[in-house]
Amino acid sequence: MTINPNQPIKFSPMHRLQWEEVQQKDIILYPEGMVELNQSSAEILKLCDGTRSLDQIVSELELKFATTGLKNDITAFLEIALKNGWIQQN
Repeated sequence: MTINPNQPIKFSPMHRLQWEEVQQKDIILYPEGMVELNQSSAEILKLCDGTRSLDQIVSELELKFATTGLKNDITAFLEIALKNGWIQQN
């Protein structure tokens, strides 16, 4: 599975992204368990709301963190997220 750069990306309705106060980090909850996320992964997934494409997500994060060159890392993470069912594209 690969990310289609032209299609919007949305977080899966079968999963829930939330802040876990006890662990002081964002997590993904799903029926079989949970996944702890690092800050970068959480920032990417928070933008997967079904209205943004890959390039829009990259642009917003590069602007937010005042950097460039994030596309390859973001794409690689989103491909893992797609394989794991955390995100969807129509």
